[in-house]
Amino acid sequence: MILSPLRRSFRHLCSDTRRLAALGAALIALVQAQAADKPAPIAPTAADVSYGPHPHQILDVYVPPEAKEPCPVLIWYGGLWQPSKHAVDVNHFFPAHIAVVAVESRTLTDGMEEKAVPPISYPMNDAIRAVQFIRLNAAKWNLDPRRIAVGGGSQGTLPALYVGCAGERANPDSSDPVERVSSKVTCVAAYRSQPTIDPKRMQEWVPGVAWGAPSFGCSFEESLKRREELLPMIQKWSPDALLSKDAAPIYFENEWGLTKPDDAKVTEANYTVHSPAWGMGFQKVAQSVGATVYNKFPDHPTEKYKDIWDFIVQSLTVPAK
Repeated sequence: MILSPLRRSFRHLCSDTRRLAALGAALIALVQAQAADKPAPIAPTAADVSYGPHPHQILDVYVPPEAKEPCPVLIWYGGLWQPSKHAVDVNHFFPAHIAVVAVESRTLTDGMEEKAVPPISYPMNDAIRAVQFIRLNAAKWNLDPRRIAVGGGSQGTLPALYVGCAGERANPDSSDPVERVSSKVTCVAAYRSQPTIDPKRMQEWVPGVAWGAPSFGCSFEESLKRREELLPMIQKWSPDALLSKDAAPIYFENEWGLTKPDDAKVTEANYTVHSPAWGMGFQKVAQSVGATVYNKFPDHPTEKYKDIWDFIVQSLTVPAK
């Protein structure tokens, strides 16, 4: 009589254990089935291609399969602080026969360690060189050197904007064949962008933000105090300072509006660094000099283009002049 309740409890425990085991097996099978249905990541046509002597000057090339005509190209830049490539989803572009190049560059950290003046010159110069390298070697991957766009997300937008605003950087007298090639691009795509390294302008556009150090080899607070001293470097390296009517057309997109999203995952610091106010400030500067800039965020659509991907596709599929 004393053992009967224990036996019943043991039988229930065994039964529950078997049910849990069966449920676990079912969940594993479901995950495996979903993984089997999910397409495998697309491998690059060419991986870790060196476009310069530094180990961080590498890129991956993704060419649409079965491309017959030379493909226009989107060059997408990675990080400023840590060396990285951020290949944008090629499924946005392969259907339109557009190739994608993911670029890793030297970083601000590299610039600080190697005492570059200023450190921001490293990723900016590498962004230019990547365009020139792809244009020089376009035939190798069946690419169209006349139709090249640049872009990036968050920190990767700054070098893309620099390329689009800096004008022609070809040096016909250089002994380096890459540097003799044109750096002009068709358009620029800026996703969740920070488009300036001018500390004063940052505070005007997005009050309270502290971003971009050590672009000039010092903290944000020090760069703000020393702005007048740093102004020649700001004017040389900040995309907004380089804007002119000859800049490539630029498209900004942000998934957040002008007020912080009611989402616990979006911190105030994250929202500030990725506020659409950056694009609005940049657009005002562009309007003052006659440059073409589109700016999309919730409740603020753009005419002519549905989104940033549509802008890239439309811009690159226009016949080259």
